[in-house]
Amino acid sequence: MRALFIGRFQPFHNGHMELVKSIKEEYEAVIIGIGSAQYSHTIDNPFTAGERHLMISRAMAEAGIHNYYLVPIEDLHRNAIWVPHVESIAPPFDVVYANNPLTRRLFEERGYEVKRYPLYRRHVYSGAEIRRRIMHNLPWEHLVPPAVAATIKEIGGVERLRDLMWKDEEV
Repeated sequence: MRALFIGRFQPFHNGHMELVKSIKEEYEAVIIGIGSAQYSHTIDNPFTAGERHLMISRAMAEAGIHNYYLVPIEDLHRNAIWVPHVESIAPPFDVVYANNPLTRRLFEERGYEVKRYPLYRRHVYSGAEIRRRIMHNLPWEHLVPPAVAATIKEIGGVERLRDLMWKDEEV
């Protein structure tokens, strides 16, 4: 049996890793859906789907996890066809892990078992909080797997986020 876990992973952090570890104990494989794959270079979505794929695959290797699949998933902005779209690009799955109400509803309406997952130290392990820390030069590396921190630095993600926080305004 396979479980689908969809997130934006902007960036992939220790909370995500804890959930993947939990899922892999119950299922033979986890499919990690890289959501909103078409977005990048914004404050909320600074990293490309390819960069997120690299972050996650390196973190999985570092953790010794090999029974996973990575699938970039674009937002279609048409709810009626989004789940069939996911089904067409992902390996078959039996259960979906989701906390987002719309995601939960769409998969439930399609007949899937949808499980909520506990948010692991959500006040700390949050993509928004990690991005805020990066932009304001606060400690953040301890909130992500070491391979993710290294990848963010390698791709110039720190500089990108700091550049994105500035607005084009007259001074």
